Amino acid sequence: MNIVNRRLDLYALTWRLPIILWQLVFFVGPVVFMVAMSFFVVRNYRMMEAFEFANWERMLTRGFFWDSYWYTLFVASLSATIAMCVAFPAAWALAFRASESVRRWAIFLLVIPFFTSYLVRTFSWYVILAESGVLNAMLGYIGLGPFRMLNTHFGTIVGYLTLTLPLVVILQTVSMANIDKTLVEAARNLGCKPLATIWRVVLPLSKTGFIVAALFCFILAFGDFVAPFYLGGSQEPTLPILILDTTKSGQQWPRAAVVAIMMMLTLFTIAFTAIALAYRKPKGARA
Repeated sequence: MNIVNRRLDLYALTWRLPIILWQLVFFVGPVVFMVAMSFFVVRNYRMMEAFEFANWERMLTRGFFWDSYWYTLFVASLSATIAMCVAFPAAWALAFRASESVRRWAIFLLVIPFFTSYLVRTFSWYVILAESGVLNAMLGYIGLGPFRMLNTHFGTIVGYLTLTLPLVVILQTVSMANIDKTLVEAARNLGCKPLATIWRVVLPLSKTGFIVAALFCFILAFGDFVAPFYLGGSQEPTLPILILDTTKSGQQWPRAAVVAIMMMLTLFTIAFTAIALAYRKPKGARA
């Protein structure tokens, strides 16, 4: 029996080995090097091996770092909230009102934007949001505008939604489509109003999918460089823009590593907290 178990373990390990090596080479290795690099020093524009906390002290005691940190945290949370609210009506209609074939086609069409470069999609908003662009031209017909939408916080949010909204709609749709429809019908038969049905039946049953969707949206927005740089105009630099500015300032890669590590620690903390909430069983539930 032990020989059989050992053979099974060896067989399983053999198939797991490629993904383990992949993670070690392309994730664990670079992260370890980045942590080590955060203690290096730069002298005469050259990075030298050392073990000093000067980079950490320099970045974590400066107001510009914390301004960028809290702004990035705020704008990523705001974009996740907006994406979840905007996506919900479409996901509800696809999950409960559309037929299965229509739902499949809708999900396929939502995937199509990911076939093109996110940078190309972002630059297309220049034509739409410019002061002489499509949106202002349409508003001009009813006597409004022109409004300044590029190089603003609004432009940043539009860029984030371009990146995340299709994914959020897909995740919400799949999550709600798996709900037993008889439970929704039972709630209605018992006199539950539509909003109460959503709050008491739909959201609890699709909690895991909704939290995962919000988490993906937050992670993508938190680490995105394109939207705040090209559409937001770096009015208030986010952490990815701060990394770029830091590397350009005297080749300070160790200080940029500090910013990147703080971003990773934040994302890991939020991700593990969200996953714990998503899969936490309600009190009184059986294992």
